[in-house]
Amino acid sequence: MIITDITAKIFSQEFLKPLVVALGAIKSSDTVIVKIETDAGIVGYGEGSSAPFISGESADIILSAVGILKTGLIGEDPLDIAGIHATMDRLLVRNGAAKAAIDLAVYDIIGKHESLPLYKLLGGADGFVETDITIMVDSPERMAEEALKCVADGFKQLKIKAGVSCEDDIQAIRQIRSAVGPGVGLKVDANQGWTAEQALKVIESIKDCAVGAIEQPVPWWDFEGLSYISSHSDIDIMADESCFNRHDAARIVKEKAADMINIKLMKCGGLFRAIQINEIAESHGLRCMVGCMAETRIGIAAAAAVAKATSNVVYADLDGFLYFTEDKKNTGGFTFEAPFIKLSANPGHGVEVDF
Repeated sequence: MIITDITAKIFSQEFLKPLVVALGAIKSSDTVIVKIETDAGIVGYGEGSSAPFISGESADIILSAVGILKTGLIGEDPLDIAGIHATMDRLLVRNGAAKAAIDLAVYDIIGKHESLPLYKLLGGADGFVETDITIMVDSPERMAEEALKCVADGFKQLKIKAGVSCEDDIQAIRQIRSAVGPGVGLKVDANQGWTAEQALKVIESIKDCAVGAIEQPVPWWDFEGLSYISSHSDIDIMADESCFNRHDAARIVKEKAADMINIKLMKCGGLFRAIQINEIAESHGLRCMVGCMAETRIGIAAAAAVAKATSNVVYADLDGFLYFTEDKKNTGGFTFEAPFIKLSANPGHGVEVDF
């Protein structure tokens, strides 16, 4: 079997309301859907979600990068996933979202070829994945109210956005814990918004709030600060923007910069590289979370399959699809009843795409 054609289109998504994080207010997001055709008649679909403020990739950049990757992939065997990535890495450095779009489409083809849903292809036993939901930056009082609503909707894990004001962050975390009680899991994501000193101040002030992890407290480049916080914190520190690829994961291990890693397909280049990052983390005692950008059903279904396939992934942060009105042209992949994503048993990622 060989790849005969690769096409891609940009799809725009307006959020139901602005997503407010330390990096700013986000009102919309574009994603690129990729279609890969083969001489065997098997077609695969993938997705590259844009997040210029994190990855540097706009939808136009992803679309252009897919065009470059296409030049080397026509005629390649889609069942040779290692070879596909070797070709992509030879053609382009970084461009994780563009490579993820290709990777997801190739895995869709492999799943269909093997007549297996993606989560079973990767080694998962069943298709149920529990996701958290995110509490965006607002006043502490409104964040506590939103947390209560989310718990009433069925969510048992909350991710609290922070990083704008240390004092407000502390108050929001404390008020949320008081509102939801002890039975709800909490994580805090500062989105690079603190200094090391500020992070330790917050950590000291919330040490009685049973927070499970602090995500990316300092800028992505501040590995020294990340290591310092990790060595002085009783709460697990999770690297997100500091870990885009397996080389970053190795550096985090070497410098003892974090206790956990947030793996996102759009950062690392898809499922193949996500699995490698998890293996590096697991072999050195670091646990992982699988996260997402503002992805459609394609990206969410693929990420959930990774979360399901390894016991070292202890958290799933896959709520991105809840923040915009879904395009009804793309269906399947999973059903959702808070807090569980139930993955489709259909081959590949199971999403039916009207391209």
